[in-house]
Amino acid sequence: MTGFTSTTRAVPEVGGVPRHVAIIMDGNGRWATSRRLPRVAGHAKGVEAVRGTVDACARRGVEYLTLFAFSSENWRRPAEEVSVLMRLFISALQREVRLLADNGIRLMVVGELGAFEPRLRELIAQAVERTADNRRMTLTIAANYGGRWDILQAMRRLLAARPDLARDPSALDDELFEPYLAMAYAPEPDLFIRTGGEQRVSNFLLWQLAYTELYFTDAYWPDFDANALDAAIASYRERERRFGRTSAQVGAAE
Repeated sequence: MTGFTSTTRAVPEVGGVPRHVAIIMDGNGRWATSRRLPRVAGHAKGVEAVRGTVDACARRGVEYLTLFAFSSENWRRPAEEVSVLMRLFISALQREVRLLADNGIRLMVVGELGAFEPRLRELIAQAVERTADNRRMTLTIAANYGGRWDILQAMRRLLAARPDLARDPSALDDELFEPYLAMAYAPEPDLFIRTGGEQRVSNFLLWQLAYTELYFTDAYWPDFDANALDAAIASYRERERRFGRTSAQVGAAE
């Protein structure tokens, strides 16, 4: 079971610091192009922004940070760019896992990992195992992930475990379904951030974003730093999170 209650079934506790932050790291290529650099230079610079954001979130008390590193649709990009992204993923795992372990950060990777080469899958498994006991913050990398894929794989796993539901679908509800989602170990995101100026969720955590506060910034991902994170959190603090209630009900509950 997940250990967390869906925001469509109950009202969660809300604090000044979002418990779970989810980020689409967009704009690496455009950052590079604007500087007359190859797109791959932007991806390399983006890795540095990941390191800074992980540290900044941990210092501010964020418990879960989820980063959309590679979507199931990103395979449509030029083969050379995809190859570079895979090499960066491998090098980052090799270089950063000790830093994560030393700083008490647990690493999780979610997505259809079978599409990756064996060496990358091996490094992912090793990194996840090495940091499994860390509790300061959970960093999740969504790689070859898509929200629709997540919902479909969860349904397939649920029906495999409970074939009786196919005969009696009226017995199926979200409480039965949610433990089979890829991120069942984490609460739903409180704050979603997308860099790069685009304003869409792009098949990311479709089930989990039901009541998440959305924040969009024009900053390209390589330029996203601790100050940019603080601006996003400041915007989050100004939101009234009603979860279907009225403002009067929210005020009475405080």
